[in-house]
Amino acid sequence: MAHKKAGSSSKNGRDSVGQRLGMKAGDGQFVTSGSIIVRQRGMTFKAGEGAGLGHDYTVFATVDGTVHIEHETRQKKRIRVEALAGE
Repeated sequence: MAHKKAGSSSKNGRDSVGQRLGMKAGDGQFVTSGSIIVRQRGMTFKAGEGAGLGHDYTVFATVDGTVHIEHETRQKKRIRVEALAGE
């Protein structure tokens, strides 16, 4: 006799890998130019001074400096990178 589970439970065994979204650098942390600060879907975090926004809404640093996160509205936050004093 064939021994196979019937129904949808056996067909539903596929699972996708995680996409590694979220904060990659915290508030007050030093980052180098080009490093990713946040990976996100949509624009929960907006890019401010010293930061750029990628086509997939990734926020990245455009200068070497310290990350600062502040509220823009109740739901949205603005990320800026404050450059070092010598630059």
